[in-house]
Amino acid sequence: MTIRVVLADDQALVRAGFRLLLDTEDGFEVAGEASDGEQAVAQAVEHRPDIVVMDIRMPGTDGLEATRQITSHPDLSGVKVLVLTTFDVDEYVYEALRAGASGFLLKDTEPVELLHALRVVAAGEALLAPTVTRRLIAEIVGRPEHRRIDTSAVREVTEREREVLALVAGGLSNDEIAAHLVISTATARTHVSRVMTKIGARDRAQLVVLAYESGLVTPRRS
Repeated sequence: MTIRVVLADDQALVRAGFRLLLDTEDGFEVAGEASDGEQAVAQAVEHRPDIVVMDIRMPGTDGLEATRQITSHPDLSGVKVLVLTTFDVDEYVYEALRAGASGFLLKDTEPVELLHALRVVAAGEALLAPTVTRRLIAEIVGRPEHRRIDTSAVREVTEREREVLALVAGGLSNDEIAAHLVISTATARTHVSRVMTKIGARDRAQLVVLAYESGLVTPRRS
């Protein structure tokens, strides 16, 4: 399977570097490029890529707003967003995860890690960079002013689904959840899918955010 990617970054040199990397790697195709958020959304609509690699800080429509538009677009439900940032603790990244981004990476990530991240996101697997991401969410959600989720959705889930949600928030994969709860991987996957449907989360990243915002998972500072 070829993973089709749109590159969104206001720096042409950065885009060129990413394109060179993907053009020389089997299994990837650069479907389009964008220098700002507005172009990123337009490219996503035109090309329907598997992933948009999105820089957060761009002129005009920034990556955060572009992420919101892509993840809420009725015709782009299959398009995932991977956020790139120069900062490992950045409130914009947290907001991007709330908006539906599937994860984030730092811009100084090694090329092999970027390729792995794209494959993980394309496969719909667990949230990327879980240690850094959990630290980020714990930092932001731990602030009282950010505890703003409507917890009624959480009350809809069963006790078992709550348990699964907490494990997802802990960064566990379906296989790891299955081992922890002594159930099959298929059953773990079903629980995750059901709780995502009940809560209205787009993917595991939003599940993690919800788990913290609802208070189901207590932020730990590191």
